[in-house]
Amino acid sequence: MRFLRVVVIIGVVLGGLFVGVDRWAVGYAENRLADRVQSRQGLAGSAEVEIHGFPFLTQALSHDLEQVDLKLTGVDATADGRKTRLSELEAEFHEVKLNGDYSGGTAKRAQGTALITYEDLTKASQNGVVLTYGGAPNKVKVTATVDFLGKSVTRSVVSTVALVDSGSGKVVRVRADSVPGEGIPGIESAVRKRTDFDRRIDDGLPAGLKLSALTSDDSGVHLTLSGTDVSLAGS
Repeated sequence: MRFLRVVVIIGVVLGGLFVGVDRWAVGYAENRLADRVQSRQGLAGSAEVEIHGFPFLTQALSHDLEQVDLKLTGVDATADGRKTRLSELEAEFHEVKLNGDYSGGTAKRAQGTALITYEDLTKASQNGVVLTYGGAPNKVKVTATVDFLGKSVTRSVVSTVALVDSGSGKVVRVRADSVPGEGIPGIESAVRKRTDFDRRIDDGLPAGLKLSALTSDDSGVHLTLSGTDVSLAGS
């Protein structure tokens, strides 16, 4: 009995040491991977990584991770020379195959969400308009001042924000449902030149992660992302 008790104690101690080493290793890997992502993405904000599954060490040795969660803040997505700031981006990477030097990997599949605030959407419009919540899902209020017949005219319109296929990829499209005073010749086209716009969001997202859906609420425009063979940390 004494021998068995000693064996049990030794087993518990060794097990505790293994768990401790494993948790230290996963913490170290998460921090290194977060630094790698932040460097590759050129983030103005931060990157947080969580690696799932236990034990981590056996996953690392086989270069296969069950799931990696990534949270980014301050992501600058650029398309056609125009920058759009994503306030937050959260993604789950499943069945990640690590590369040889553990600096990154490729996920068999991934999904996530991203948020564009109205402040950042206003900046992305690049035409001097102000965007706020439109009071219903997929609606935004757009306020613009235009010069018409020698006078400055300010109009606010309720617009639909949607994700559409442009032929070269998905774009975020903002279109006014109607324009006040549109019966006046020329006023509608003058207002729509300011209020209606498209923005592609591609460069800045993890390679392979694409836009798949969109909605909006009072906090901003929410994007749904998904993809296969998605790159993690720019590998």
